[in-house]
Amino acid sequence: MDKKEINMMITKATQGDNKALEELLIEVQDFVYNLSLRMLGTIADCEDATQDILIKIMTNLSSFRKDSNYQTWVYRIAVNYLIDYRKSMFAMRPLNFDFYGNDIRYGHSDNEELLLGLNQEQLAEELKMSCTNVMLQCLDPETRCIFIVGTMFKIDSKIAGEIFEISPENYRKKLSRARSKMAKFLSEYCGLGGGMCSCIKRVSYAIEQHRLDPRNLEYSKLKQLDHEILENCKIDMEYIDELSESFMSLPNYKTSIESKEIIKNLLNSKEIAQIKNY
Repeated sequence: MDKKEINMMITKATQGDNKALEELLIEVQDFVYNLSLRMLGTIADCEDATQDILIKIMTNLSSFRKDSNYQTWVYRIAVNYLIDYRKSMFAMRPLNFDFYGNDIRYGHSDNEELLLGLNQEQLAEELKMSCTNVMLQCLDPETRCIFIVGTMFKIDSKIAGEIFEISPENYRKKLSRARSKMAKFLSEYCGLGGGMCSCIKRVSYAIEQHRLDPRNLEYSKLKQLDHEILENCKIDMEYIDELSESFMSLPNYKTSIESKEIIKNLLNSKEIAQIKNY
């Protein structure tokens, strides 16, 4: 939808049109879901945060200024919420590059019996999807968010500056530092970036540590977004091209929870009454 169509939808939604509100939420839900997944590191935390953010969008819709960009406004709500999010597993058990690097260096298992009858390639792919999201947790929340917005969603510095309420120049500096930190870690530890680790060699260890459940491959079950949509969210790590494959290979996903059901529940919730009463 273009800006004029979105503004018309917002007017209808704030006047009580549930169909218009549903379309506005569907317009941004996959972005919110993928940002939440990268920011929080687990699917369970991502789903909780996605619903919370959609409710925030609903209940604050009447405050949207129509001379602004709707997507930028949504991004700001999502970014502010996720940077301050304290209920996730990794918020309560923070990681850093030293700890995660030592885990990669010394965490191994020779228990071949765990792998009997299992598809090791599929398990390794699942572990890669999980590991890359966990790796992001080694960055502090603001730096992580800047890295994700800049490299995985390719949002330009002017819009990103508006989202983070800093100058484009300051945003570019912060993004450059974040990329440098990630590039250094990838080059030493991640096999996809030339480092020591190999996903397939870590599978049995991950199973032993309950980080990987062969009976429940969460990432494999997620539905990936169409290629045309992915083009708008593709990863760009231009100045560290030799390492970029580690994140360029990550797919973006459709919201794993049934969007129609979520939005139906939201529209029938007490929060929607706040919009109708404005």
